[in-house]
Amino acid sequence: MKYPFEANLQEIRANPDSFVEAVFSSLESEFLLLPKGPGFIDYPSFEAAYEELKKVTANFSQLPRDRIIGLASSTPLCILVIRSILGFTPPEWAYVAEQRKGVPVPQNFARSLERRARMEPLRPIKRAELKGARLKALVEVACDLMEEGAPAANPVTIHRLQKADTAGGLQTIESLASMGAPYAMLLYERFLGRPFAGHRDSVSGLVGDSLESAIEDVLTKAGISYRKTKRAEKLPGFDQAPDFVVPDEFTPKIVIEAKIAEDDGTARDKVTRIQHLGTLSTTDMPNGQQRYQVIACIAGRGFRVRVEDMKKMLIATRGKVFTLKTLDKLIENSSLAQFRTKPASKQPN
Repeated sequence: MKYPFEANLQEIRANPDSFVEAVFSSLESEFLLLPKGPGFIDYPSFEAAYEELKKVTANFSQLPRDRIIGLASSTPLCILVIRSILGFTPPEWAYVAEQRKGVPVPQNFARSLERRARMEPLRPIKRAELKGARLKALVEVACDLMEEGAPAANPVTIHRLQKADTAGGLQTIESLASMGAPYAMLLYERFLGRPFAGHRDSVSGLVGDSLESAIEDVLTKAGISYRKTKRAEKLPGFDQAPDFVVPDEFTPKIVIEAKIAEDDGTARDKVTRIQHLGTLSTTDMPNGQQRYQVIACIAGRGFRVRVEDMKKMLIATRGKVFTLKTLDKLIENSSLAQFRTKPASKQPN
């Protein structure tokens, strides 16, 4: 099977389907795996904090505000347990606290408190970190909501507290804490949300790191000078900076886009981005020549959905589309070979 980066543009235009299939065959997806990141909380730690909260509340039969605030300060991980009972995001919790308690609780404070609880779940929070009455307002409004439960249902909307544990107020929380939750109901609540949704959101910035790190490793081993851009960074000549520029942004000869997409909608947006780079590379150039070579390094099942989008990417990059599986062929099949300063490592027999 011939890969598109081993062909010229005329060959790709003549038989795009075979080259699309070649890329598809090498695409892999890691959507079942999430990076833990530095703030990952494992279940035993979460469960231990839950048990501490359960003790303070006498199995959720009562909600002594002062003692819960003290526990949240001494064991910050309990803050995550309380938020999980509510089913709110940190900004949502802050908003409700400010509205109902009349205490300014900025969303950034709620996010910082969440991060503090994730990063140092068992280190007590100092009074200076609590910014006056903010933690008090968060805990008190959480207790109020847990006691109140969900209002009466209507045919048009569903209340966020209409969950198995909070629908009936403290009584249903205590009931589930005592007897365990029916499995079908837990599955239904997962259906309404997304398993690992909160953690996926917290590590969203790390998901693409594996692909970018692999590219960096290839470039570094070959002794190739490159510039890796930062998120939302501005570079002259680019309305949106590519992920890598070789050798640098002042004399760009090669640009590399590293894209991971696990759904077709996201993939389409990223194909459009790569197409735009391809257009920029030929703007004001004679006879369709490229000012710099455009390379796409992709991963994820999203790119496998739309054949036409993949054809567009192949034309925009003139076949220079690589996956994690074919990344070892990146240098020898692109203009990067001109910038190699270290010999290729010998493969073991």
